Amino acid sequence: MNIVTLLPFIVLIGAMFLMTRSAKNKQRQAAQMRDTMQPGTGVRTIGGMYATVKEVHDDTVLLEVAPAVHAIYAKNAIGAVLSDAEYNHIVHGIDPDADTADAVDGAATPVVPDDASSLTTPAGDDAAADAPAAGEPEGEKADAKKIDLGKDDAAAADAPEDEKRDGGADAK
Repeated sequence: MNIVTLLPFIVLIGAMFLMTRSAKNKQRQAAQMRDTMQPGTGVRTIGGMYATVKEVHDDTVLLEVAPAVHAIYAKNAIGAVLSDAEYNHIVHGIDPDADTADAVDGAATPVVPDDASSLTTPAGDDAAADAPAAGEPEGEKADAKKIDLGKDDAAAADAPEDEKRDGGADAK
């Protein structure tokens, strides 16, 4: 046999060896990470749920997923053990660098509203937007606010066929 014919097999075996070696290293690191879990540690499961470790057993972990709500998970279901700062930032929204950010630029972080109602009307103009203009009757202002949702078209489609809306004659 020639070395040229054996070269593809050697490269293939080498690639398989390197892939299995890196996979074993990842498994070893994951097992080591799971062994460092202690009660009170924040974790993320492989499903993406954040919880706090309450008890650690040989193959299982008791997690507190909400106040007074506990669930038992397999240790293999733990995807990451989080630091306290990272867990508080993700779950509670507490920014560990909040004090230093205010000191650096002097501006507070922007407040994001829970709903879009504050984004649709300007703040402080609520009363001015509802009141009619000086020379305008109230009826015109109310009509100007109406939005056509096609209800008139739907009513025309639902009308009986005996009524001719366009004034057309029956062509029999």
